[in-house]
Amino acid sequence: MSTELRRLRNYIDGEFRDAADGRTTEVVNPVTGEAYATAPLSGQADVDAAMAAAAAAFPAWRDTTPAERQKALLKIADAFEERAEELIAAEVENTGKPIGLTRSEEIPPMVDQIRFFAGAARMLEGRSAGEYMEGLTSMVRREPIGVCAQVAPWNYPMMMGVWKFAPALAAGNTVVLKPSDTTPASTTLMADIIGSIVPKGVFNVICGDRDTGRLMVEHQTPAMASITGSVRAGMQVAESASKDLKRVHLELGGKAPVVVFEDTDIPKAVEGISEAGYFNAGQDCTAATRVLVHESIHDEFVSALAKAAAETKTGRPDDEDVSYGPLNNANQLKQVAGFVERLPAHAKVEAGGHQVGEKGYFYAPTVVSGLRQDDEIVQKEVFGPVITVQSFRDEDQAVQWANGVEYALASSVWTKDHGRAMRMSRRLDFGCVWINTHIPLVAEMPHGGFKKSGYGKDLSSYGFDDYTRVKHVMTSLDA
Repeated sequence: MSTELRRLRNYIDGEFRDAADGRTTEVVNPVTGEAYATAPLSGQADVDAAMAAAAAAFPAWRDTTPAERQKALLKIADAFEERAEELIAAEVENTGKPIGLTRSEEIPPMVDQIRFFAGAARMLEGRSAGEYMEGLTSMVRREPIGVCAQVAPWNYPMMMGVWKFAPALAAGNTVVLKPSDTTPASTTLMADIIGSIVPKGVFNVICGDRDTGRLMVEHQTPAMASITGSVRAGMQVAESASKDLKRVHLELGGKAPVVVFEDTDIPKAVEGISEAGYFNAGQDCTAATRVLVHESIHDEFVSALAKAAAETKTGRPDDEDVSYGPLNNANQLKQVAGFVERLPAHAKVEAGGHQVGEKGYFYAPTVVSGLRQDDEIVQKEVFGPVITVQSFRDEDQAVQWANGVEYALASSVWTKDHGRAMRMSRRLDFGCVWINTHIPLVAEMPHGGFKKSGYGKDLSSYGFDDYTRVKHVMTSLDA
């Protein structure tokens, strides 16, 4: 007996629509591995319609006062709180995340981040006016960019959607947002909420695959393209956007080093690192997945970390004892398993290293030791619940190995030595350095990396500034 699949739809110019040509894709629940919905596979006509709607809405939205935009965003935040259980249900079906953790770890920061950018809407400042040439006064205007084409990832569909639309709308831009093809449910629900608050065309959602995203980025209407995704996807976006010199905002992959010195409180470090490594099934570009530990405590640390992994549980969303749910899709499960299957002979699997269950995309919390700097699993992003461990002899070697990857998003240092912590924070080539903790984020502080982790900042006033442009205005005093 077949179950009828729920139909998700695009949200364009204030109304829900199917794809113009009727094409759809199936959306799979990663807990069961079975389809639960269909979503539009949007093509050129859909992208054209969404961009036209956003362009038509831009002049009026741009000209609203900061206070009006703040009021709208505060209403959105309130509505997200009021409809939190609906958002949680959609996100859990999207991703298989534990219900309790989604409720406690995603809804509150999302609402807080929207409210932060609501406040930022009233802080659009330039330098004070002044006379820098005789008879002339100069001033700086900070203005919205225009239509923003935005692509969110599948690891945090709701929260990354917030990171995209909130600063863009606060600054006076209009938005066309595309969720991942595997996780469109919560984004289309957000469209229903946001669309009831802002004027039509200000916020649009189109579903589709990577070709849909490419059409968005290559479209002539957007003045900015913003993506959170893989390095490969980011490079393709940058190349496509270069054809008409769009502004580009890229938050890409990570391979966060976790540098553990010999004076570290081992139980505390193991607890923090295992939580930050396995949270969201390790599907986090800042996850604590690459541990560098001083040789004098290596064996003790690895033993404690393997024990923590064995005590970490993955399972269904409604199980209150689980720390994380499944990997997002079959391809991701295959990728994570492949890294472990291809381990070199000198590596040792201390815990996990296998799929859990026969249904869905669950993978055991895994610890791998005995690794070398040039090993594939050290150099490439696994994006799964796998923590690797290397042994270093001194601070210089730790820095060399920590920086010796192509990513540069986040890192952490674990030590009781304040001077050493400060030296490491200066020497580590990453957009974020945590000290004796790993993974906390706040709306007031920037999130973004260097090197192949991309450029541009999310969150904070820096992230807000990324969605504005600066204009010099000079006037003659003799006129």
